[in-house]
Amino acid sequence: MIYTLTYNPSIDYLVTVDSLELGSLNRMRKATYLYGGKGVNVSQVLKELGIDNTALGFVAGFTGREIEEGLQRIGIKTGFVHLPEGHSRINIKFHGIKETEVNAPGPFVDAVSMRALRDRIAQIGKDDILILAGAATANMENDTFASFIAELPYRDTKVILDTTGEALINALSYHPFLIKPNIEELSELFHEEFSPNDLNGIKSAARSLQDKGARNVLISMGEDGAALITEDGEIYSRPAPAGMVVNTVGSGDSMVAGFLAGYLENGNMEDALCLGVCAGSASAFNEGFARGDEIMQLYRLVR
Repeated sequence: MIYTLTYNPSIDYLVTVDSLELGSLNRMRKATYLYGGKGVNVSQVLKELGIDNTALGFVAGFTGREIEEGLQRIGIKTGFVHLPEGHSRINIKFHGIKETEVNAPGPFVDAVSMRALRDRIAQIGKDDILILAGAATANMENDTFASFIAELPYRDTKVILDTTGEALINALSYHPFLIKPNIEELSELFHEEFSPNDLNGIKSAARSLQDKGARNVLISMGEDGAALITEDGEIYSRPAPAGMVVNTVGSGDSMVAGFLAGYLENGNMEDALCLGVCAGSASAFNEGFARGDEIMQLYRLVR
């Protein structure tokens, strides 16, 4: 089984406006909502690609119940811990203007609920895969993801880690199977500006992360595609397919899902990278997440 863990899931309210004027009445041209949070995003794209998975994390209040029930309605298993107080987030994403987001803080996670989540992590098996995704939040320590990996009963369980900063660095000693910083996050980690054209510089930075414990490093680069530095020393890169970008929110999470789907198909890292880039691009070409057939159509076109 594949497990995704989202510390702070959300309902993402997508609002399309022609303009936005502060201090004035603004009218929406269109509105919809999605279930959000990086691990939840991965879960939804995995399901679109026909891969069963279970979403873990914390939910609270009526919004948390909607997240849980909504994911179940589309066929995703859930193992969320329900917090005794507060509500899961509602985030606002503006479209039709320069991409703008307003993200809410998450509910407080008490010690009993944290222990309940750790108990669920302790049930993950040797042949399972755990995806940890998201940034450290205000009530989350920078070693939380590292401690989640330490709770796994088997060291052979594959872990995919999509976070950054100290939360990423602190978890590298547990040898995650894959990490996925984007190129901006890579630049922040090394206090150096990396260019998508500088594959040697990117490879050198990835090697430094591998020296700290990462096995494979996938670096997303937006419209420039992605680069993959594998644990056996290979480096692959793929440009993003051409298309009209509508919404980049969740495209990196879609890439993680596509990469994993490709890897599970035949274990070929280059194929996995290609499907990952196609999944990320296909979602960027949509207001929400791409359907599985849209991803595979793009994959067949560029493969």
